[in-house]
Amino acid sequence: MKRPKIGLIGAGNIGGQLALLCSQKSLGDVVLYDIPQTETMPKGKALDILQSTPVSGGSVNVTGTTDWNDLAGSDVLIITAGVPRKPGMSRDDLVQINTKIMSDVAKNAKEKCPGAFTIVISNPLDAMVYVYHKITGFPASKVVGMAGILDSSRMRTFIAQELGVSVTDVTAFVLGGHGDSMVPLPRLCSVAGIPLTELLSKEKIDAIVKRTADGGGEIVALLKTGSAYFAPAASAVEMAEAYLRDRKITRPCAAYLNGEYGYKGTFMGVPVVLGAGGVEKIVEIQLTPEEKKALDTSYGHVQSLVKATGI
Repeated sequence: MKRPKIGLIGAGNIGGQLALLCSQKSLGDVVLYDIPQTETMPKGKALDILQSTPVSGGSVNVTGTTDWNDLAGSDVLIITAGVPRKPGMSRDDLVQINTKIMSDVAKNAKEKCPGAFTIVISNPLDAMVYVYHKITGFPASKVVGMAGILDSSRMRTFIAQELGVSVTDVTAFVLGGHGDSMVPLPRLCSVAGIPLTELLSKEKIDAIVKRTADGGGEIVALLKTGSAYFAPAASAVEMAEAYLRDRKITRPCAAYLNGEYGYKGTFMGVPVVLGAGGVEKIVEIQLTPEEKKALDTSYGHVQSLVKATGI
């Protein structure tokens, strides 16, 4: 049986980690793409990863390229292309330059990979997914943004650290836009089924919520020369695996809303079911008035970024 083909757009830190994880999980043959100006860099990174497979046990091919033709027929595209954040920058500061980059990526994807399930990681995330979807015209079920899984993973990490428990026992949900207006939901967080509100004080929960919202910025400030890449890559690979292996997992992702939660015509983080059909279902949960107000605020922020793209 023919192996799936996974195209990775952007061979930087996240792209390289994506390629490594996909090869280790044997999700499919990987093509690591970057712009022609990077010359042979994608080929070198791909060859290095390929040479790790005898040790890691991955049984797929990994190649690098600067030619979009090599991505033709990809089953999955994961897009990291764009300028990363630097200290002092917000995700919103990237909107103009990354809109131009995403527009070019979308035009090529529309021509070369019309059947691909696409996962967008580039920031500002919700606006970039919108741009990609608008230009490609791909079905909404086949276009999604990686945000909520990463933000929820960060929240789970902070909760586990505070309580001294395994992260595998911790569940968390973060909805809304991928930015300062994201909406962590402590009410729906638990540890081995025990509500978080029974384990931590409101003050400690509020501190975790704030740290979650600032999670990306905290790493940018520590790295000083770029932004997070290990956790974002792991989050996107979970999404790709759900699609390729029809796992039917429920995760918060930036999905196209067509009336769900009272919003229409944009992408934002909500719980979805991911499987072989892509975004197979948007799960609508009952929000408290306070939570809905926070989500409304986040939606407004996402809309302002979408407007700023000019698409």
